[in-house]
Amino acid sequence: MLSIKDSVGENPPAHVPTLDLHEIQATVLRQRPAPYFGMHILLRVDDAAAGRAFLRRLTPYVDSAAGWRIAANAWLGVGITYAGLEALGLPQDSLQSFPETFRVGMAARAKELGDVDLNDPKHWDAPYGNAQVHIGISAFSDTEEMRQRALAVARDQYEGFSGVSVVVMQDFGAQPDDRNSLGYKDGIDQPPVEGSGVDPLPGQGRPIKAGEFILGYPGETGVPLPMPQPDILGRNGTYVGYRKYHSLVASFNRFLREHGSTEEERELLAAKLVGRWRSGAPLALAPDKDNPALGADPQRNNDFDYASDSRGQQIPFSSHIRRMNPRDTQLQRLTDVNIHRLIRRGTTYGRPYDPNQLSDEDDHVPRGAIFLFMSAKAMDTIEFLQKEWINDGDFIGANNERDPIVGLQPEDATFTIPKAPVRRRVHGIQTFNVLKGGEYFFMPSMSALKWIGNQGG
Repeated sequence: MLSIKDSVGENPPAHVPTLDLHEIQATVLRQRPAPYFGMHILLRVDDAAAGRAFLRRLTPYVDSAAGWRIAANAWLGVGITYAGLEALGLPQDSLQSFPETFRVGMAARAKELGDVDLNDPKHWDAPYGNAQVHIGISAFSDTEEMRQRALAVARDQYEGFSGVSVVVMQDFGAQPDDRNSLGYKDGIDQPPVEGSGVDPLPGQGRPIKAGEFILGYPGETGVPLPMPQPDILGRNGTYVGYRKYHSLVASFNRFLREHGSTEEERELLAAKLVGRWRSGAPLALAPDKDNPALGADPQRNNDFDYASDSRGQQIPFSSHIRRMNPRDTQLQRLTDVNIHRLIRRGTTYGRPYDPNQLSDEDDHVPRGAIFLFMSAKAMDTIEFLQKEWINDGDFIGANNERDPIVGLQPEDATFTIPKAPVRRRVHGIQTFNVLKGGEYFFMPSMSALKWIGNQGG
């Protein structure tokens, strides 16, 4: 196994890791490369013995977080749904030790998540939400060649098993300049994890207790969260949420054109919606004009707070990044921001963003984002975020306004841009990202993968 010195050469991180990095899957603590290429492979297990044999074959190729500095290498990550744990034949006492929200699955929690109307599970793509997704494999790499190599490894393990079949194969990959489906640089703001050995970047704040993200460690309250049992199953694992969104690019472009007569006006509005320019440069540091060099610099592009913007005149209260990480914003409902953070490994699929696509046909082109997030209480956290921070605005003083990027919008929704002497209220915000599927996974530790694979002899 790799040691920390093996992983980082002669320059180990300043903060010595205190987590069991060799046990934690790489996807949890390792940033995806930039640019990135990969695939999500979702499988169904129809025969428990075949499924366990598949896991036994696959586990040696799953990467641990001990090699987090070797981000350019391709790696595999594995998660298992509750239906998958059942299909693999886990003991009943172990199955019942998982939280109820995980056991019933994302589709069954649609009301609590606000997944109604356009986002209702009855509109989701098959096979999401119907207990047919059992195992998820994600292959990440920084080149297409490495992606193919990682996929070949995965394929070698599941092909030939009559009791294991592929139900979804979803390619993903970075767009030009690492942009997402609406043209924004993505994946900038991530929570630092205490004990991971990774120094926080400027603007990330103090490291958050590892137990908020990984089972078996104290969280912000000072105690670990309950774990699935036995300990070998739960310890060093985490929960993963997988939400597939289809982006309505033409609707987004038409909205910008309706409310901006010049390209400069449209780009400023686009920046206000997110809180960053397309390049990733935050409005807090570049309020009037995009600064691509700033957006590309990880030492600067997240190094800001809202202390000098208490009225939201630089970054509106309803903007996406301010809602999803309020930082030091004075909130109307007191909450500890650090207990609502998620590790995000979002991926983009489909054609690159094109600002000139305006037709209804363009809205039907398959493209969008897969919101992949991890936390030791991922189910509770995403339900809180969906209800309080995404689809409501009272917590931050934005009244009934919703997140303009991922919120499910009512008719005649508005977006307020504070400014002097008179604020600007933009009407006609639409749902620009429509949910097309979702699942909850448990991402076991390396030892837990082996334990699961050896159940039943």
